[in-house]
Amino acid sequence: MDKIKLEILGLSSSQSQSGSFALVLGEVEGSRRLPIIIGMFEAQAIAIEIEKIIPNRPMTHDLFKSFAQSFEYKVEEIIISDLKEGVFFAKIVCSNGTKNIEIDARPSDAIAIGLRFDSPIYTYESILAEAGIVLTDESEDDIAEIKSEIKSSGKKQSSSAKGDDLKNFSVDKLNELLNEAIEKEDYEKAAKIRDELSRRN
Repeated sequence: MDKIKLEILGLSSSQSQSGSFALVLGEVEGSRRLPIIIGMFEAQAIAIEIEKIIPNRPMTHDLFKSFAQSFEYKVEEIIISDLKEGVFFAKIVCSNGTKNIEIDARPSDAIAIGLRFDSPIYTYESILAEAGIVLTDESEDDIAEIKSEIKSSGKKQSSSAKGDDLKNFSVDKLNELLNEAIEKEDYEKAAKIRDELSRRN
């Protein structure tokens, strides 16, 4: 079965599911688009890698990369391999030079991992024929808008210390952030950090 190469066009907030994102993949040599609904965590993991933002601690997909490299495996390609009852399935194709292994995964996780290995993304004609959307002149503007939103998705993660993810930081880091917030007179942020520190004492 011939594979069709895809590229990531962008991420946008899902209009149909609150807290979800639409990951839009595009046919490299064609006009069809493949939108896949993914979760917020996976969307951030994809956006972080596209924007080359380095988190304070390795995320799950970074951990997978370190683990694979430790055993001298690399990800050769990502394949959006199946579509059943509206749910996409994917495979991560890994190799250590002598042995190839296919690992089942959600497309969102597979793509987040594949990006960290600079791996190509593929799908099959049958999947594009069933779920692909043909790009029209009107939808080109929509795609441009989606592409521009990928930066804001990455920035949300990079600025997570300003929001509700303070529990992920160490006490030392929280104290550092608290000092920064006070110096910048960002008292709302300082109050959130102080509350998190209080909960730990």
